[in-house]
Amino acid sequence: MFQQDFNFPSTCVVSTVSPKIVEISSDISINEGNNVSLTCIATGRPEPTVTWRHISPKAVGFVSEDEYLEIQGITREQSGDYECSASNDVAAPVVRRVKVTVNYPPYISEAKGTGVPVGQTGTLQCEASAVPSAEFQWYKDDKRLVEGKKGVKVENRPFLSKLIFLNVSEHDYGNYTCVASNKLGHTNASITLFELSEPTSSTLLQEVKTTALTPGKGPGAISEVSNGTSRRAGCVWLLPLLVLVLHLLLKF
Repeated sequence: MFQQDFNFPSTCVVSTVSPKIVEISSDISINEGNNVSLTCIATGRPEPTVTWRHISPKAVGFVSEDEYLEIQGITREQSGDYECSASNDVAAPVVRRVKVTVNYPPYISEAKGTGVPVGQTGTLQCEASAVPSAEFQWYKDDKRLVEGKKGVKVENRPFLSKLIFLNVSEHDYGNYTCVASNKLGHTNASITLFELSEPTSSTLLQEVKTTALTPGKGPGAISEVSNGTSRRAGCVWLLPLLVLVLHLLLKF
């Protein structure tokens, strides 16, 4: 019996697998100057490429193309979200983010003195940047000012503190110290509340009298003189004309 063998060529099927991030670092909070290590492990076929980018309010920048991201001596400008992207061209890239919070001690960005008349409301402001947010305290002559003191009010926000004088008196004038602090340190600034003179009623009255007595000063003074002169000049010019008309009428 005739027997024939048939040999068919074997085929090799290569399957593809979409990328998947299987391990990524958790959000972290770290003090400024320390080192940071982030991990992003991805699987897929073909093997995916892992890319890190820094997402911050100021810019979005490429950081590295590796599963591991190392940052030496991190600064406050390097805080924000770090985005890990895994891509192998089989499907859309897979993206995950890690939030990095950088803690730093306070620094006072603005503290300005102000001038206020007696009896008016006055406000001293102190702005400070810090992570975690700063706590504020106010001092005068090494004595801490507390909330509830008669005539004085303190308003605190995460980055701003106001010392409000509801009715400024003579003894309120002077130098004040704003202290901003958090767990990493503290800083302070000196702010002055000084007296600002305001015009009195007698001064305003004197200015009005001086203006009224000064010739040729004040709105309408020139036009009034001009109009009066024009009227008088007009009357003098019409009188000879009337005499001439009467003379002609009588003649005829």
